[in-house]
Amino acid sequence: MGHSIYLADDEKSIRELLHSFLASDGYTVRSFESGDALLEAFRQEPAELVILDIMMPGTDGLTVCRELRSVSDIPIILLTAKDSELDYVMGISQGSDDYLTKPFRPTILLMKVKALLRRVEMDRGKTAAEDELHYGDIRYSATENAVFCGSTIVTLTQTELRLLSYMMKQPEKAYSREELLSAVWGFDSEVETRVTDETLRRIRKKLLQAGSTVSVSTIWGFGYKLKGAERT
Repeated sequence: MGHSIYLADDEKSIRELLHSFLASDGYTVRSFESGDALLEAFRQEPAELVILDIMMPGTDGLTVCRELRSVSDIPIILLTAKDSELDYVMGISQGSDDYLTKPFRPTILLMKVKALLRRVEMDRGKTAAEDELHYGDIRYSATENAVFCGSTIVTLTQTELRLLSYMMKQPEKAYSREELLSAVWGFDSEVETRVTDETLRRIRKKLLQAGSTVSVSTIWGFGYKLKGAERT
C-alpha cells in the first residue's frame, strides 16, 4: 500500500481529477469536500501528506493548515485560485511546505508530492554524525528534533528546522537559492524560489525572537549564508 494522502477541495471536478491521478501512481488517497471533514478524519487516522484548497466553505484551508501543523509535522501543500503574494506568504507562514496556483498540471503536483515524501524518508535516515550541530549560540539536535539558543527552544516548523540544520552543516558557506530549494524541498532549480526566501525570512525573525546572535545574511543576486555575531 502506498503513502496515505488526504485531499480537500470543494470543487468536485478538481477533487476527483487529483484523487484519480494520485491513486494511479500508487498512493492511498482519501478526498474530502471540506477542511472540516479532513480535520475530523485526520484526528481519527493521520495521513502522511495533506493537500488543501485555501478557499473552501466552512473552515478555510489556511486555518486547517494551522490546526494540522499544531499537532503534526506532515508535509502540507496548499492550492489556491489566486496568484496572490499575500496568499503565498500567509500559506507558508501558517506552516505549509509548498503552494500551487490553479490551474496547474497534475504532474507538477505529483512532482511536489514525491519530493516532499522523499524528504521525509531522508530525514529518517540521518546519520549519527548529523545528530548534533553547533554554530554561534545555537545548537541543532536531531535526537530532540529541535534548535536551541542556550536552553531556549527556537520555535521552528519542520521545513524551517530542516533548512536551518542544512545550513548549519557548513555554516561559513554561501548557499544559492537553487541549492537550498533542491536540498530541502527536493525540487529542480527551475522551480520558483520564493519559498526559500520566505522560509529564511521567518527563520531570521525567529532566531531574533529567541535572542540569538546568529542571523541569516542575504547575498544579493545569489542566495544566503549564516552570520554569527558577538553579544554587545
